[in-house]
Amino acid sequence: MEHGTAVSVVTAGGEKFAVRKARREDVPALVALLADDPLGSGRETAPPEAYLSAFEAVDASDEQLLVCLTTASGEVVGTLQLTFIRGLSRGGALRGQIEAVRVHREYRSNGLGRLFVGWAVEECRRRGCVLVQLTSDRSRGDAHRFYERLGFVDSHGGFKLPLDP
Repeated sequence: MEHGTAVSVVTAGGEKFAVRKARREDVPALVALLADDPLGSGRETAPPEAYLSAFEAVDASDEQLLVCLTTASGEVVGTLQLTFIRGLSRGGALRGQIEAVRVHREYRSNGLGRLFVGWAVEECRRRGCVLVQLTSDRSRGDAHRFYERLGFVDSHGGFKLPLDP
């Protein structure tokens, strides 16, 4: 996928949106989307340089794809990150991991999120994934119902162990 080029155009609510690979100049808008809820506002507090450094690492990796959802005028109104994971299980299958899905609050409830996640699932399929998985904080009940409507199944529990820097 070329840097910054539209990989797909979707229409929701009568408006056209592009899905494209994120660019360095998108980082402030992406962080603002990640911080735009009670959970994100408490954890997206690092200095801008930390996000730019992380962007550079993600952007350089063939196993990562960070994308933007933009309006026809180029405004960033959504983001998600795909990670492609090769493992021994399932016969050495490739899995797609969807994370950090956000759609700007003004653009929700018109089918755009469904189309955006659908795009991500199709990208995983196109790359040869046999399974798509995602994570969502337990406190995000609305998001869980949304993912279930899209066909995702709450099949596994997860655990995290914070590590001190």
